[in-house]
Amino acid sequence: QVQLVESGGGLVQAGGSLRLSCAASGSTFSAYAMAWFRQAPGKEREFVAAISWSGSTTAYADAVKGLLTISRDNAKNTVYLQMNSLKPEDTAVYYCAARPSPYGVLRRGQNDYTYWGQGTQVTVSS
Repeated sequence: QVQLVESGGGLVQAGGSLRLSCAASGSTFSAYAMAWFRQAPGKEREFVAAISWSGSTTAYADAVKGLLTISRDNAKNTVYLQMNSLKPEDTAVYYCAARPSPYGVLRRGQNDYTYWGQGTQVTVSS
């Protein structure tokens, strides 16, 4: 199995930046596509971004295109989410997820992902 641990969350002011990290262990990290989801208080968990096992292909939710960047470093077994120009509506618990990806297909549904981290809180103040 794959163990995922998120870090890098915190409190920032609107317009600020954060970089979230997700460290993976327990399996072959490069064989998995990775994704970030987020869940705001009282709302459904939503897709944020995904990246293929090679890092060559990415996908983003429309709301975050141009503002967030997902990347991965397979040598470090880590996936990142760089968040810039943060807004109060970005406040949420951010979750890292992984799924086997033999063909590099990126998926956006929660049910498409097998492994999940515990989440890291991001709070953006105005």
